[in-house]
Amino acid sequence: MDREHFDYVIIGAGSAGCVLTDRLSQGGARVLLLEAGGSDFNPLISIPIGMGKLHQYKLYDWRETSEPEPNLMGRRMQVARGKVLGGSSSINIMAYTRGNPRDYDRWADNGARGWSYAEVLPYFRSCETWQDGADPWRGGDGPLGTQWAKTVDPIYQSWIEAGKSLGHPATPDYNGARPEGFGRGQYTIRDGRRSSTARAFLAPARRRRNVVVATRAFATKILIERGRAVGVAYMQGGRARTAYADREVIVSAGAINTPHLLMLSGIGDAAHLKASGVTPLVDLPVGKNLQDHLGISINWRRLSPGPFRDAMRLDRLAVSMALAYFTGTGAATVVPGGLHAFIRSAPAVAYADIEFMFHTVPAGAGLWFPGIAPAYDDGYGIRPALMRPQSRGDVTLRSADPRERPIIRFNALSAPKDLTVLREGYKRALEVGEAHAMRPYRGVRVDPDQDLNTDAAIDDYIRRTAITMLHPVGTCKMGGDDSAVVNPDLTVRGVGGLRVVDGSVMPDLVSAHINAAIIMIAEKASHMILGRDAATPMLIDVAPKGLRDSAPH
Repeated sequence: MDREHFDYVIIGAGSAGCVLTDRLSQGGARVLLLEAGGSDFNPLISIPIGMGKLHQYKLYDWRETSEPEPNLMGRRMQVARGKVLGGSSSINIMAYTRGNPRDYDRWADNGARGWSYAEVLPYFRSCETWQDGADPWRGGDGPLGTQWAKTVDPIYQSWIEAGKSLGHPATPDYNGARPEGFGRGQYTIRDGRRSSTARAFLAPARRRRNVVVATRAFATKILIERGRAVGVAYMQGGRARTAYADREVIVSAGAINTPHLLMLSGIGDAAHLKASGVTPLVDLPVGKNLQDHLGISINWRRLSPGPFRDAMRLDRLAVSMALAYFTGTGAATVVPGGLHAFIRSAPAVAYADIEFMFHTVPAGAGLWFPGIAPAYDDGYGIRPALMRPQSRGDVTLRSADPRERPIIRFNALSAPKDLTVLREGYKRALEVGEAHAMRPYRGVRVDPDQDLNTDAAIDDYIRRTAITMLHPVGTCKMGGDDSAVVNPDLTVRGVGGLRVVDGSVMPDLVSAHINAAIIMIAEKASHMILGRDAATPMLIDVAPKGLRDSAPH
């Protein structure tokens, strides 16, 4: 292992790396997958309700924070990213949302040739097994399990009715023909367990003799000789190791770690690399174009406790966890969320630019038991989030030492329009929450705890409370001009044998949570690497016609 050769060396066993390992190894290619974190054996990962503890204690997380954000009262933003097999797909909330077809058409129109919605849809479909079976938009036999939210709480129907009363449509499937409106939630869960990419793609790949997975293996440098990536230097168990790639080195370490590694390897802004003590090899805008969704919360007390609070009683939850672990059934297999909405901030907006995330778990939720720990005051809320921010940040080196974490700046709300759109999202979310249909549930509003009667007051609330949605992308942008780091085939410009496959290649954000799109990117990349394309009969036959017209105008 100290100087072993493989066909492909993949850095990062996250949402993209696990997919690539499975797909590239199916034909017999020797694949080494390097992961800085450890195993995903913990039941808190596999049992869906365990995500609460993962987030509470920041388990399997790089635990990054941004620099103080000037437009957010100098607050540092959390940058939670998975450090475990499966990456962020092992610690996220499991929401499965693809985005609007126009997001991908926009990528193609702006230079990412081959990434229009019609061209990426086959790869979305080939990845998943959808609970309701295959149709022109959904897949029926892929590794990734996707299912409807199983939450049983009448408040979700009231939210849909509240939306309808304000002119917001309902959609039968926001990952299908109509991506806008209020729709029942969808999650990456299969057989009662989290369907992470480690479980769905990597687990079967690890049974192949041509696959080696190295955990707690921290990549320190990409080895480049005569303009070509030939291998990777990494640390494991206190030892310096080297792995060589006869075909390609593929970086799938995410929107923070991928640009960090490229810059440490001499690929990035030449002036910045020199100032950081790194010899520049290829001058590219690595680390630029960082973006993330930004959201705020509006929360109410609930007039009477909902079903989730009952399930959080200590004895009941203990039984539920045991059932989930041994049989994949019971309340612990159900995510306490059942609805998403994608709406427009104004009638003139071409397509949805705001997402509503609905929740029935208040901030103080926790275990309780009569006579020992009192039950928490139940509540619910709406989180409006900005889907297509114009603000851009960056990831830069702190030093040439790989152990020093990079500097992360989001520059949130640096583009004035972002504040305007998020303000409108707040107003529309408040209208839904205060609608007549919500009266059976609505107690006192606790966030904000007073009326915000002016735009200035709303803006102040946004600056004081907004957080990122933990969807960082864009730091190794794909495209065809000098602002791009990778070409549309995801090869790094000016370097042979090197490809980037993860969320960092997105030119800009999709109007959704990003996990589904990253899995699709890896699925499409595997076909490009293996010399296949969307003309493969199995794929092209399922692409519905007129996809540019599938989104409401």
